[in-house]
Amino acid sequence: MDTPICSSCGCSLVRLGITREKAAYFSYKDKQYFFCCEGCIEVFKTNPEELLQETANLIVCPSCLAEKPISVTVEQAFDGESYKFCRCPFCIDLFKKNKDYFIKRLAWETDYAGVFGGEDGCC
Repeated sequence: MDTPICSSCGCSLVRLGITREKAAYFSYKDKQYFFCCEGCIEVFKTNPEELLQETANLIVCPSCLAEKPISVTVEQAFDGESYKFCRCPFCIDLFKKNKDYFIKRLAWETDYAGVFGGEDGCC
């Protein structure tokens, strides 16, 4: 499952509580990228290829929203779909209890306030 990740700092925009409407966007090589703030766009502009390489293999755990390199995740299938989790068994158990909510949250389809509780600002 894809979830928006800042192409500069690697933070999950969902975890930060940044909605689609509040996200910063920047186009590079005919592709639009997400950012958590305008400052991250400025950082990105200084070395986009390196930052894209650093963030290319990050996933976001559907339950705790931790950003992890794909190589340190655990894959689980639910209803024919595959999801990648951090290694915490609690996250998988939690996901099982309310799968639809976590899938929607990960896809930017809920009103999740994030770690900043809906306040403006991020990293």
